Amino acid sequence: MEHNYLALDLGAESGRAIHGTLCAGKLSLTETHRFPSGYIDILGHYYWDIARIFDELKKGIEITRISKQLNFESIGIDTWGVDFGILAGDGYLAGLPFSYRDHHTDNAITEFEQKVMPRKELYLKTGLQLMQCNTIFQLFALRQAQSPQLSIATDLLFMPDLLNYFFTGVKKAEFTIASTSQLMNLHNRKWNSDLFKAIGIPEKWMQEIVQPGEIIGNISPSIAHKAGILPIPVVAVPSHDSQSAIAAIPAKGNNWAYLSSGTWSVMGIEVDKPIIDEVSEHYGFTNEGGVEGTFCFMKNLNGLWLLQECKKIWDLTHKYSYNDLTTMASEVENLGIYIDTNTPEFYNPTNMQDAIADYCEKTGQKIPENHAQFTRCIFNNLALKYLQTLNQIREISGKTIDELHVIGGGSKNELLCQLTANSLRIPVIAGPAEATAMGNLLYQAKGFGHVVSIAEIRNIVCNSFETITYYPQESEKWKICFEKYTDILKSYS
Repeated sequence: MEHNYLALDLGAESGRAIHGTLCAGKLSLTETHRFPSGYIDILGHYYWDIARIFDELKKGIEITRISKQLNFESIGIDTWGVDFGILAGDGYLAGLPFSYRDHHTDNAITEFEQKVMPRKELYLKTGLQLMQCNTIFQLFALRQAQSPQLSIATDLLFMPDLLNYFFTGVKKAEFTIASTSQLMNLHNRKWNSDLFKAIGIPEKWMQEIVQPGEIIGNISPSIAHKAGILPIPVVAVPSHDSQSAIAAIPAKGNNWAYLSSGTWSVMGIEVDKPIIDEVSEHYGFTNEGGVEGTFCFMKNLNGLWLLQECKKIWDLTHKYSYNDLTTMASEVENLGIYIDTNTPEFYNPTNMQDAIADYCEKTGQKIPENHAQFTRCIFNNLALKYLQTLNQIREISGKTIDELHVIGGGSKNELLCQLTANSLRIPVIAGPAEATAMGNLLYQAKGFGHVVSIAEIRNIVCNSFETITYYPQESEKWKICFEKYTDILKSYS
């Protein structure tokens, strides 16, 4: 029997509507609508234009219905983590949601430590990597600034939950997205009351936590009528996009790690319970809620964000595609230039190329001379950062890791995948690139009982889509590079 679903997949750079058909144990995909989702700059602050995004999602539903000439059975929405909208008592938005790239949280971690609790105590309570964009620090910054939004607030909804609310009128908090907030007790999977008291935010603003696969409610009749569909269910998929992607990794056995490669690089392993101790705190690891009772022990790293930001500058004079830049970089020899791609200076600089040049100058290294060299520098150092992170995962977990699964848009970058295999000295299995949409679609199927387990989901992905395996090359050369990379990072810090 054939089943049809629609994934509404929002990344920090673009959003898509992706139609999925599940039939005879295989999944097929068609992208029906794509639109930019980037933040907007208003008076020096970065916000999400949530009304436009919602309108584009509705447009995606209508376009899919017209182009496919069918009624799909449900929709599911996934987005990036941590960001949220605040509702007033009348049920309407109190203001545009801030983007996690906004600078209003630049000093939030330091001030939180001075006024609320030490960093280590917060980590041991929550198990999350301390990042200024985390929901707890965004709320703390708003409270410190005496934001008028907070004076009229009655509800807080994370981005996918907010969009689900717009479609259905039902307020829920999906587990995987809620776990990015640093406001949960991961051991009991509930909100941490002590933290809400500590930052002066009422816990009653938060919603009931639901698990992936639960049905939230039906699309409102008015929206359904305009789109020309029935008032179909909205399913709570793993709504943190990384978790939808991880659910669709075509892996077997236990000795593997994953890398979700896109604007962010999310690298980690699946575990049965959170790993929260002083070593994981020292290395900056995070624990996020996964599917079917699992957790993801991982680190959030800057990814292709560095190249995206450089490209914005270069686009003023050169109209490169990402394929153009990758081809140019593949013709450049290993430069011997080492940067920490995760240093705070690269979080959201005014000019990424200048930020990289400044790092090189401060560490006594030559500066890349052209766009090809800057691109190769970024790729090389992402690969080296992945090795540093993998070594830390092995140290903390004691787990044997024999292969790395790369999913997301970065899995299509042959050069970066090969450099990663060279650096890690283990096979890198790339694909599927659309893992996030696949996890979204197949968890809609699970919500209806059309699939029954994560193992079945991964088998469907394995049977439906091809992967490419990259084997290590030049191992000794990359071993020497990593030693030099480590020395440069130590001198900079």
